[in-house]
Order: sequence, then structure tokens, then C-alpha cells
Amino acid sequence: MSWLYLGVAILFEVVGTSAMKMSDGMTRLAPAAVVVVCYGVAFLLLAKALRGMEVGIAYAIWSATGTAAIAAIGVFVFGESLTVMKMVGIALIVAGVVSLHIASGTT
Repeated sequence: MSWLYLGVAILFEVVGTSAMKMSDGMTRLAPAAVVVVCYGVAFLLLAKALRGMEVGIAYAIWSATGTAAIAAIGVFVFGESLTVMKMVGIALIVAGVVSLHIASGTT
């Protein structure tokens, strides 16, 4: 169940970060409210995930997966640039997450 909590926490974190981009420096009320709610839910779910996971593994996967997802959203939703170095970086992040998942010995 911890992995499910972690996965959903990551989704809320990614939605919250995307809303932060749309909030224009937290000056637009609706996106700013989405940021607050999503981050609150994300941290609650991360805390639940930590009941059954090592903090180092959970936090590394949380931050790496969120970073890779936001980089992709930046390109495909917000029209940000995609360079070879960004693609290599994202690939390395994904490889690291897979390695951590394997190293944790759980599914």
C-alpha cells in the first residue's frame, strides 16, 4: 500500500507544481488554491507512504519522479525547450528511480 500512497502523492505534487506555474507567482487565486490543496494532500500521502518505506528510498523516488514529470510537462504543456542534455538528464532520473525501486526489494 505504501507504493500506492507514494504514487498518488507524486501525482498531487506534480499537479500542485503545474498549478504553481499557472498561478503567476501565487497572484491568481484559483491556481494558488490548487497549489495549497495539492501540496497538503501530497505531503499527507507521503507521510502515509513512509509508514512502510525507508525515508531515503521514498523521498528519492518522490523528488526524482516529480522532477522528471515536471520537466516533461514543461515541454509538452508549457512549451519549454527540450534539449539533448535535458533528455539525458530525464533518462538518468528514470534509471535512478528504477534502480531504487529494485534496490528496495518491494513491488
